[in-house]
Amino acid sequence: MPPFAGSEPAGFPKPDSNIVSIDVGGQLFQTTKQTLTSAGPKTFFSRIAESSGIYAPFIDRDPEIFSLLLSLLRTGNLPSKAKAFDLQDLIIESKFYGIESLLINSLSNPSQLEPFNLQKSLLLPLNGRDSPSALAADAACGALHVAHGSKITSFDWSLRRKATVLTHFTAVDSLLALSPTLVAAGANDFSGLQILDLENGRVKETLNWENVTKSGSTVQAIGSSSENMFVSFESSRRNSNSIMVYDLHSLTPVTEIGHNEIFGADIDSAIPATKLQWIEGYNLLMASGSHSGPSGVSGNIRLWDVRSGNVVWEISEKVDCFADVAVCDPLSVIFKVGVNSGEASYVDMRNLSTESAWVCLGDKRKVTNSGKKEGIGSKIETQGNQVFCTKGGDVELWSEVIMGGGGNGGRIFKKNLMGRMRDMGGAKITNLAFGGSTMFLTRKDQQCVEVWQSSSREF
Repeated sequence: MPPFAGSEPAGFPKPDSNIVSIDVGGQLFQTTKQTLTSAGPKTFFSRIAESSGIYAPFIDRDPEIFSLLLSLLRTGNLPSKAKAFDLQDLIIESKFYGIESLLINSLSNPSQLEPFNLQKSLLLPLNGRDSPSALAADAACGALHVAHGSKITSFDWSLRRKATVLTHFTAVDSLLALSPTLVAAGANDFSGLQILDLENGRVKETLNWENVTKSGSTVQAIGSSSENMFVSFESSRRNSNSIMVYDLHSLTPVTEIGHNEIFGADIDSAIPATKLQWIEGYNLLMASGSHSGPSGVSGNIRLWDVRSGNVVWEISEKVDCFADVAVCDPLSVIFKVGVNSGEASYVDMRNLSTESAWVCLGDKRKVTNSGKKEGIGSKIETQGNQVFCTKGGDVELWSEVIMGGGGNGGRIFKKNLMGRMRDMGGAKITNLAFGGSTMFLTRKDQQCVEVWQSSSREF
């Protein structure tokens, strides 16, 4: 039996009319063919639009939820009364009609992130005693993968737990979401990058870097662009490192950049990249890495032209070296959080040179304070044109203040503390990630993930 059968209510429009009548659970709805076809080709709604005639199709489904989904087709958004319904019921019905992607876009679009309105909304508990070591969120829809111990737990875009799989790693240190069901995972003490099929709980492929000594190669960082995946490898003997570029879809090697063979006390070459970020607006790859020694923490930040394999800009860090680095593409700014000071600083990418210096956004007196390590473990990430920096158990939000006319060309950023008073403080933040319109964070020695969403989203 087809999902709908014919009936002919009074006053039904003529066969050539643009108006379409649909009987859902005994309740009559009228809309236009254009509205139905906006669901996309080969969907339930498009078939109704194509087959509309003298009979009103009968669909044996919930009419109240159908009215919400019809509003979604008309406006691209759910009406406010949708908050009275359970999200899972909306998902089930949207899947039946083939428009789950429209529902996701309505509720989890990155453009809907409201930085000044984020607050802690729920906790995602994890199995076992291990605290999260890495987060990987799908930027488009907000699906989340969490590494904790040797396990990876996945949540779909509605944050419903999907599966937990056991990996070969003792602990996962690097994690990248390739799709809602596929991740790249690596560890600092286990050779190779594994491509994991989380839906079927298997290793789809293992990628290795062949170094000169033929020893194993551990993964230090993973990043991606729309076309490529970037992996920072270090030999097990720690005497060589490299950044490999793979085709994101076929996973075949494309090129190799930043290959270093370490001889003697060449500290700069000995530092592998521990963070990789693609800068779309500049077609450059940011690679940063640091090393802790008897004289303190030192490191470097390099911007790579992947096609030529050349470094177009770099800076060496010795005074208040970075604990973390992030690039804000829309603002053309590189941000860091100092390992000594714990303060955020920036460099303007529009004026990069060998003389470029960091501009501290916080307490400048702390920058030269090498006695304390207030920024150890701090994280900094960008989302849109906003910058999020962790300090202990809190998150600082930095936003650029647009100044009108005059001035000396300097840029001004303002700090805002995030969340409600009851959200403030807590154990030290260990991971920070963004997906869809949601911020995720984890805390030291806690076996859960905090979910921060806009207060206007109440599902």
